[in-house]
Amino acid sequence: MKTVTIGLLGCGTVGQNVLTLLERRRDIFDDIGVRVEVAGVLVRDAGRPRDVPAGTRLTDAPAFLQECGVVIEAMGGTERPLSLLHPYLRSGRPVITANKALLAERWTELREYALAGRLYYEASVMAGTPVIGPMSTVLRASRFESLQAVLNGTCSYILGEMERGKEYAQALAEAQALGYAEDPPTLDVGGFDTAHKLTVLARFCADGDFSYDAVQVRGIEHLTLADIEEATDAGERYKLLAELRRGPDGQGWHAVVAPRRLPITHPICSIGAGRNALMYQGEECGELFFAGGGAGGMVTASAMVGDLLDHLIGFPGHVPLH
Repeated sequence: MKTVTIGLLGCGTVGQNVLTLLERRRDIFDDIGVRVEVAGVLVRDAGRPRDVPAGTRLTDAPAFLQECGVVIEAMGGTERPLSLLHPYLRSGRPVITANKALLAERWTELREYALAGRLYYEASVMAGTPVIGPMSTVLRASRFESLQAVLNGTCSYILGEMERGKEYAQALAEAQALGYAEDPPTLDVGGFDTAHKLTVLARFCADGDFSYDAVQVRGIEHLTLADIEEATDAGERYKLLAELRRGPDGQGWHAVVAPRRLPITHPICSIGAGRNALMYQGEECGELFFAGGGAGGMVTASAMVGDLLDHLIGFPGHVPLH
């Protein structure tokens, strides 16, 4: 039995669920002849109670990373995780992350490691619903044409509540009370979280160097109950839609995140609250539809542990277009 030592950065909802899932699925690791050992979990406050397996080492000192074969990053942000991961990646060891902001905004520092197959990040776009895997493998045989996606559950929840007659401020306050939205909620309702995810997707289907700054972003903050009611009366629904398509002259790429009215019969309008959806159009493969859980601790953890299994089996990380 081979032993693989894991280091975990962050122990919030996602990090705690990663630890739980590693324990729960020991049978799968046994089947491939691997014993997973968690060397440590980096946290800001090692004394704070957390729901983790007995014996888990919580520490605010990152020295334990030197002894790890794989690092799983679940802390969020950009500067702090990048500073921790850089020396680790330079040493040739793999990293698993769900951090779409880091991937979108600091790509120049990460791209060489992704091209080398050492960066795994399926969970960064639709959590446990696999879209990056197909885009980085089988879909490359089909010429990409366009995509439309709903990638933020907070906005979907707010717009759904507004359809039930609530004003934007009330729907937002409820989303925050339920833990769906951060405080402040700008990343979600301003469209920036969706723009991060669209940027990551664009590097697999359009341009491996696609820049986050190239995405035009408009959020849902300006929508009123009257706007929602007008759309409903017309048989339409508002969605915060991410779109990627060729430019009007057939050259370059046009990437937009903005509220859009869609016919109520559109497949994206059929998904439930808190779920994500993506429609992919390729010349040869035709129209494909992906839908499922796009947020949540265990949903995200399932993709991250799946990435770990891919690495252990010998599959490379997610390689964008060159």
